[in-house]
Amino acid sequence: MNLNSETMTLHKGEVPFLTYNKLSEIPFIRHAFSTRLGGVSKGEFSSMNLSFGRGDADENVTENYKRLCKAAGFEYESLTASAQVHETVVRKVTAPDRGVGIYKPRDMHSVDALVTNDTGVTLVTYYADCTPVFFVDTVNRAIGLAHAGWRGTVGEISRKVVEMMHREFSTNPDDLICAIGPVIGKCCYEVSADCAAEFSKLFGNESPVITPGNKEGKYMVDLAFANKLILMQAGVKEENITLSDLCTQCSSDLLWSHRATNGKRGTMAAFMCIK
Repeated sequence: MNLNSETMTLHKGEVPFLTYNKLSEIPFIRHAFSTRLGGVSKGEFSSMNLSFGRGDADENVTENYKRLCKAAGFEYESLTASAQVHETVVRKVTAPDRGVGIYKPRDMHSVDALVTNDTGVTLVTYYADCTPVFFVDTVNRAIGLAHAGWRGTVGEISRKVVEMMHREFSTNPDDLICAIGPVIGKCCYEVSADCAAEFSKLFGNESPVITPGNKEGKYMVDLAFANKLILMQAGVKEENITLSDLCTQCSSDLLWSHRATNGKRGTMAAFMCIK
């Protein structure tokens, strides 16, 4: 099991997981991105599935969380999960929210991004081709995670996280370190003309975010670069934004990809906490 990446490190072992080299330089946070390996789930969920409600046994998902937490150094009891519906709601969470979406019921219908400055909570968001976006305020010691599918991207969820962190934690965008991905790459993300039009409205017809596909009426979209542009428009310095060089579909032996599996899949998760 080898990884050809200049931006991320694969931590091998019974429960493999990924970290960003740039984020690992920040001493006050811990972060991880799961793979599809190292869990106890069976069948189409084999083996590291971190999503409840897709048909996998709850006890398997719970055990997967516990195994990932032990491997990557998170406290299972501190986990707090999003409630993703491809919208742009950003929620501030604190220690009383521990367990929500993991071992406590979800208490909100729509949450595609989480922010906190509380050391008592670990943020958790889910993926299987969509874009994870990590946010770290290095001055005010605050963090955020966002799930940006195509709807969340054109809805500028990344900008909304920056704005929420400014309101809640006095975050200056200049102080943010951000990382984007792993995500389905422009090499594989083919969309319809209607979907491409939504990106054109936001970025313009000549943007490298969108290029014609190999099939008539189809286009290729670069979700990672789109979120980078949105972050830059929100004031984040380009040099403070790292893009993963992993495509979930191209790396579907390691990562869950909705498109590669035709929807018969498990789900990965991003984790981040303040130490």
